[in-house]
Parts: sequence; C-alpha cells; structure tokens
Amino acid sequence: MVADSKSKSDISFAGTFASSAFAACTAEICTIPLDTAKVRLQLQKKAVAGDGVALPKYKGMLGTVGTIAREEGLSALWKGIVPGLHRQCLFGGLRIGLYEPVKNLYVGNDFVGDVPLSKKILAGLTTGALAITIANPTDLVKVRLQAEGKLPPGVPRRYSGAVNAYSTIVRKEGLGALWTGLGPNVARNAIINAAELASYDQVKQTILKIPGFTDNVVTHLFAGLGAGFFAVCIGSPVDVVKSRMMGDSAYKSTLDCFLKTLKNDGPLAFYKGFIPNFGRLGSWNVIMFLTLEQAKKFVKSIESS
Repeated sequence: MVADSKSKSDISFAGTFASSAFAACTAEICTIPLDTAKVRLQLQKKAVAGDGVALPKYKGMLGTVGTIAREEGLSALWKGIVPGLHRQCLFGGLRIGLYEPVKNLYVGNDFVGDVPLSKKILAGLTTGALAITIANPTDLVKVRLQAEGKLPPGVPRRYSGAVNAYSTIVRKEGLGALWTGLGPNVARNAIINAAELASYDQVKQTILKIPGFTDNVVTHLFAGLGAGFFAVCIGSPVDVVKSRMMGDSAYKSTLDCFLKTLKNDGPLAFYKGFIPNFGRLGSWNVIMFLTLEQAKKFVKSIESS
C-alpha cells in the first residue's frame, strides 16, 4: 500500500489504477456537496450595493449548503458530479496508481529501509502534476457546472450537462480553453497530492511503529485525517486561485488572478472556504484511503488466486 515504503507494490499497476479510481470516485460521490459549497464560497467576491457593501450570499459551509439546497434544490449540491467522476477516474487513478512506481524510481531498485520524506514528497509532486495535466478538462467543466447558481427567470443555463459543456467550450472558446487554469491547477494538485500521499505515507508509517497499532481501519482513519489537514493548509491559496480562474474568464493569468484577489479581497481571501475545504478534503481522504486499502486487498486476493 501507499505506506509500505520497503516493498514494491504487491498488485499489478492495472489493479492499483482500478482500485485508486474506484476509491477516488467513492469519495467524490460522498463529499461533492461540500466541494460545491467550497467553490461557491471561493468565487464569492465583495459586492458593493448602493452606498454600502452587500452582505455575502453564502456564509460558512453549512450555511452555503443550506442556501444552495433551498434556492436550487438538493440535486444542485451534486452539480458537476459527472465530470467529477471523469476527473477521479483519470486523476485519482493516475496520481495514486503511479505513486509507488515513481517513489521506487526515485529511491532506486536496491533501496532498503524507510523511504525519506523528501522522496515521498517528490513522488507526490510528480504524479499530481502529470495526472492533472491529463485531467484538466474534466476539472474545468466540473468547476463551471458547480459555479452556476440560481438564474433569473428566462435566463438559460450556459451548459445543459457535462458532455454539452465539453463541446460548447471547444466550439466557442477553442480546444485549448479546456486547459484554462492549467498553471494554478498543476500547482494546486501537485502540492495537494504531495501533501496527501506523503503525509498519509508518513503518518501511517509512524503510527505502525507505536506498540498496539496494526495496519487496520483505525490506523487508516488517523492517517487519512492527517493527509486531509496537511493538504488543506498547504493547498488552499492555489485552490482559490484555480477556482477563480476556472469560474471567471476575466483573469489574464495566474499572477493577475492572485494580485486582483489580494487587492480586492485581502490576504484572507486565499483561505476562503477553509472549513468546507477541510470538511471536504478531510472526509474525502478518510473515505478514499479506507476504500483504497480494502479495494487493494480485494484485487490482491483476485490476482493471487
């Protein structure tokens, strides 16, 4: 598994990819309402109304979830689930499936002992950047579908669904538009992937050295929570920039988006949606890693039979 730093993977790459994609999709289905709330909070800007500043529409994780459900219906919380699953099959399968082979490549075939944390981080950065470069179009469509709130009567939606969104973006904005926000997306996902996988690897390895702890669900739970916390703390600023660039085409570049956000909304804007982000990534990591560990055991039993 991810934290088995001394051995090569005990199942095939195809088995690892399938297990990773399945685990990532399971976590996505369970937690996407929190992700939708996070995107809405991140895209919310200070609005000036008359002679004063308007109160923000969305407040807090639960408040945002409640507002979306009340105004748009419960199903709106699962907006973007189709491209979200597309994304997790590609991105989740590749970033997690390639982690062990890339980590082993960095330490060498003859390495014995605990893999240094620096190599784990480097492997996470590598697989995160590679996977999201391939999966960026799915991320873009997911954010665009999530960003669209309740529209005035008579105003049509930009996209009727995920497939329509892909084709409309290509037709109106060009094929390259599917890779809008690639810079901050690579930065965000490489950093978060490294934080998630390396911290899960490291926390699990540390816990297993404590007397009384074994490679079981409790260990996976603690390691998954640790992975989610580190990922949010490190990745939140680039996550905000990524969401704003994908949700609003007014920004010229990553730097332009960063500077305008800083100027207009202040430095705390980069941690907008921190609690829903942690609620999302913390629960996402717990569900994903618990599912992944069980899925790999299942695949191993099939491959070894």
